[in-house]
Formats: sequence, structure tokens, C-alpha cells
Amino acid sequence: MATDGKLASIGEKCQVDLQCAANNKAHRTIEISEKRLLLRRGQSFDINMFFKDGFNPQKERIELAVTNGPNDTKTVIGFTEELNERRWSAVIKSVTKNELSLTITSSPRAIIGRYSFSLQHDYENISYFLGNFVLLFNPWCAADEVYLNSDVQRKEYVLNETGTIYYGGSDYICERDWNFGQFEEDILDICLNLLDNAPKYLKNAKRANRRRCSSVYISRTVSAMVNSAHDQGVIQGRWSSPYTGGEYPGKWSGSIAILRQWQKSNFKPVRYGQCWVFAAVTCTVLRALGIATRVVTNFDSAHDTDANLTIDNYYNVEGDNIGGSSDSIWNFHVWNESWMARDDLVPGFNGWQVVDATPQEESDGTYCCGPASVRAIKEGDLEYNYDAPFVFAEVNAQCANWLVFADGTKMKMDVDVLNVGHFVSTKKCGKDEREDITHLYKYPDGSTEEAEIFKKAKIVIAEPAPEKTLKVSLKVNQPICLGQTVSVSVVVSNKSSEEKVCTVNFWAKKKMYHGNTDKETIKKFKKEITIPAVEDKIIPLELSYKDYGTFPDMYYRMRLITYVTDKLPENNVATMKDIGLLNPPLTIKMMNFNAYVGEKAHVEISFTNPFALPLKKCSMSIEGNGLVDDQTRVKFDDVKPNALAEVRCDFTPKKPGQRKLLVDIDCDLMQNVKGSLKIDVQKKK
Repeated sequence: MATDGKLASIGEKCQVDLQCAANNKAHRTIEISEKRLLLRRGQSFDINMFFKDGFNPQKERIELAVTNGPNDTKTVIGFTEELNERRWSAVIKSVTKNELSLTITSSPRAIIGRYSFSLQHDYENISYFLGNFVLLFNPWCAADEVYLNSDVQRKEYVLNETGTIYYGGSDYICERDWNFGQFEEDILDICLNLLDNAPKYLKNAKRANRRRCSSVYISRTVSAMVNSAHDQGVIQGRWSSPYTGGEYPGKWSGSIAILRQWQKSNFKPVRYGQCWVFAAVTCTVLRALGIATRVVTNFDSAHDTDANLTIDNYYNVEGDNIGGSSDSIWNFHVWNESWMARDDLVPGFNGWQVVDATPQEESDGTYCCGPASVRAIKEGDLEYNYDAPFVFAEVNAQCANWLVFADGTKMKMDVDVLNVGHFVSTKKCGKDEREDITHLYKYPDGSTEEAEIFKKAKIVIAEPAPEKTLKVSLKVNQPICLGQTVSVSVVVSNKSSEEKVCTVNFWAKKKMYHGNTDKETIKKFKKEITIPAVEDKIIPLELSYKDYGTFPDMYYRMRLITYVTDKLPENNVATMKDIGLLNPPLTIKMMNFNAYVGEKAHVEISFTNPFALPLKKCSMSIEGNGLVDDQTRVKFDDVKPNALAEVRCDFTPKKPGQRKLLVDIDCDLMQNVKGSLKIDVQKKK
């Protein structure tokens, strides 16, 4: 075999050196391996051959052949005077009596995947196997449809093995680090196996393989295969407990463990994931294959099942969603953007494309979404492939919230957020900061441009709630740490010139991130108040840990709802507000002065118990590409009420360079407490 970069026999005639380390370094795949030939299409590479009995290129009349695909489709490459950058070509770089050096380039539109190549005579049926290689998309090649003309962006969206995912709510945005790990050596093979397990490939492998030259086809395939709705996909989704037989989605901190488990189980779906897990694994796969990809979060994200671009939510007076519509507003939703040309569309829609692997609605009979041009979404050009209307609704659907009384009458509420699609967020290039990219998806709320786009998309702008002499709002000081008391102010304003006597009703409930609330009410409050003319009345309330206790998921969300009744029903008003509590921050520090490859490193993780109760069943897991082979879990002692906890652990770095250690802490009263530390690992001198 000629796959390890060393001399390998191809018979008695000659030996070959694939120069794996040098070629992989030039093709920016050296982080994956120094022993396998891993190339990017449209870029040249060199190989050397050594002949025992001498070599005469004019007499030998040789040519190269590369084969790919289930039927070993062959492309024959004759030697030319100079390389042709638009197709497969090869030149003789140098030749002596015993050595032949070749420079070869692949087509910038070549099929991506596994290849083998051989040297053959052009006049007789004799060939010599040279070796195997993998060919990937090439964002550095101007002729490749995934070309991205920015070193900073290529470094972030192709080469960076860690990233940040934003979650929570538009009232307070949280973040968590993720280990994409696309350059772990086995991950690339798993990603190629993912393509081989796609239903279209299993049905007609030859036809599906021919389409692997297209980034549109590949991204659409990956979108379908990362979820398991219709196939042997990677992740099984689950949006509420119980999570029996699998991991709670919040436990995952990286893609490597998920992809390895899927491969090891003979491609059985890994349990369980939610939107950010689907998006993170999709990012790993597409970056591994060479497509620049980033993770994007949309806050107050609409799920418009009937495609009418209107979300009507109906609540009873205790804040329960009582149905009437299958549409919903999620606290947030996470998808991907991938950079590519859209030669399948009219000009103007190249660039970032939405790709969403979360199984929400079928697209051409498959649970996948995209690629949908971000520019087409902003401009309301929804007729272009793929799934632009669905994504457009996620950021633009009109939302109306209704309060339904026991007698069936309903009232439109005043709410803090009238529309969907806020703080569309991604990690900023080269920095651990959030970048707001809402302007790429939509024009400013209330602008003339927005009105024109709504008109084009045939959105009927919802009528605002009518002005009334009473007004009510909810004020909460944030951020609030889990375990602490939440202070809420119900502010009732009398806009009339007369004194008013009215009744204030208040409820608080736990809320899941997909929009539903618990049936159980955390707290109820009812009081009759008198408000002088043109004055405000502030009613202070508190929600203690004893009131709210543990939560059904990792977001610690609550829905507050209040309505105020007047003697005249037409003056009744209501509003609601969603809030979230936070885990305590982690402090992570290196105990060594420096970190070196192959030498044990020591870290200390500390945090303060926010509860007036002890923390029990405490454990910590760490992972990090190039730092820890697999996720490592450590148990530690109970933590006293409001006390400082300090936990130490060690690991042995495997790779040099800028690395990131990811930490996750779980206890009986709080879960998925996340933190990270950048570590500069040096080679030992």
C-alpha cells in the first residue's frame, strides 16, 4: 500500500512516495493526518516514483488514472506541458534515470470522496497501483464553488475546531462552547460513511456519487442524514423528558463522541439531540468535507407549520397554551449557514445559505432544510430552492397572542415581543464574541423596506392591540442566578383622568424552550387596587427557589402572565413575559506554568454553590480536541450551601497549538454548568 507517505512497493519495477506530510500541509489537512493523502480539489500535489531498472518517459509512454465511486469510475490523465487548473491534469516535474517526480491537479469541480490512482501504459493493459487519497472541497480555490475570499473567515469557518453556540432567550442571551473536532482522523471517515448511508446513495449509488461534486447536493444530504427521521441518520431528536435509553441533549459538549457512537453502533441513531446538537454536528461534517460553515441562532423563532406567515397563540388566564394552532414560537432555534455559489439559481444568491438538520417539516419528502439563500430570505424572493418560505417565516412571521377567558371571549395582549426573529447570532470571526447578523436576514422592524418585503411575501401585518386607559407591564431585574429569589414588579398605569379600581391577577409557570408550559403553576396572586388618575401602581412580587424549584430542562425558563380587569371590560389589559435563570459561572485556571505535548497538565475548576442547600451527586466532565482523547468524567464531594467548590483534574495534551478545554458540571440541583479555557500547547523542546 502507498498510503503512509513512505516508500511502498508497486511491484518489482518501482516504488512510490506520496509525500503525504508535505502535501497535506499545503492542502491544510495536516491536522487530520501525516500518513494519509488528504487533498482539496483544484489544488496541485506532488508524488515521487523510484525505478529500480531505470526509466525513460518517452519510451515508457505512461499516463495516470484515478478511480472513484462504487463502480471505480476511471479518469485517465495524460501528461501535458503545463497544468490545466480547470480539469484533472499532470506534468512531469523532473525525471532522471531512476526517479520520476510528478505534479498533479484535480478538477475544481471533481467529485469529493475516496479515490485511488495508478500509473499505466497508454498502449497496453498494464497498470501499477500508486495509492489511495481523499478529495475534499476547497474554499481556497477560486474555481471551486465553495471558494471563500477571506483568510480570516476560512480560518474560522473551515479550520477552527471549536466554536460557540448561543441559546436562552432574547431577554438574556447565553452561550456554550462546542468541540467540533473535524480534524480528528477518524471523523473524516465517519463523515464519508454518512454520505454512503444516505437513502439516495443506497438506492442508486452510481447516480448519487456523480452528484457529490455539488456543495448544494452535499449540504442537503448532510441536513437529512444528521437527523434520523427517515433514515439511518446520526441523531434521534427528543424535546422533552423522559430521555430513557440515551443522553439528555444538554450533556453533549462536542460532536466527536456522537459521531463515534453512531459509527460504532453500526449506524444506529444516537439518543438524544435538540436543535443546537443537530446544528453542531452538521457544522462538524460540512467543515470536515471542506465547506465553510457556521452555527447560527435565531431568538423568538417561529415554526409556521401551515405556511401562512402568521402565528396565533391562545392562552387561558393561567398562561396555559390551549391550542387552536399547531404553530409555535420557540425561545430560540439553531441552524447552520454554509458558504457556496448557487449556480442552480439566478445570479445574486451566492454566499451564505441556511442549512438546517433539525427535523421540522419535510422537504421533497425528506426531513431536511436548505440550502436556502440568506439574501433571498432578506429580499423576500421565496420561489428559489430550497425551503426559503419556511426560513423566511422563522424570522418574519407575524405573531399575535390572545388571552381566552372562561366564557370563550378573547383579548389581544400587549407583549414585550410582537414579532419573531431577534438577535440572530453567530460567533464572531477570530474572537470569542457574539456577532449579531439579523441585518442579513431582514430589514429593520417598521422600515419602508420591511413593508415592501412583506408585501412581496404577501404577509398581512397584524393589527396592534387597541389603546386603552389601563396599561400593564412586567419588570424583572436580570440576570438572575439559579437558586436566587426573582423580584418581579407588576406596573399598572392609569392613563385616564379618573381614579380606577381594578383587580390584578398574576401567574408564573415553568416553560420549555419549545414554547409549552408546565400545567403546574409556580405562583398565583390576586389583588384589588386603586390607582389615582394618570398615575402608576407598582406591585412587588417575589419568586423564591422554594416556589420554582427544579426545571424540566437546562434553560430554567419561566413565563409570567398578568391581566388586569376593570369595571368596563373594554379596558381589561394583559401581558406576559418570559424570563430565564442562569447557572453560576465557572472559573478555570491552569496550575502549570505552560502546557506541553505529552506532559501531564493540571487544571483547577471552581464555582460558588448558589443554593442555601448542599449540592450532592456532583460530577464533572472535560473534553477538548488535542487535549483529551475522549470525554473524561470525574466525581467530586458534596458542596456545602453557598460554599466555594474547587475541583482539580489532569490530562495529557496530544497536539500542539491553541486548544480549548471544555468543562461540564452536574449536581442534583443544577445541570450542564458549562465553562471553557483556552490553552496554548507547546511542543517539547
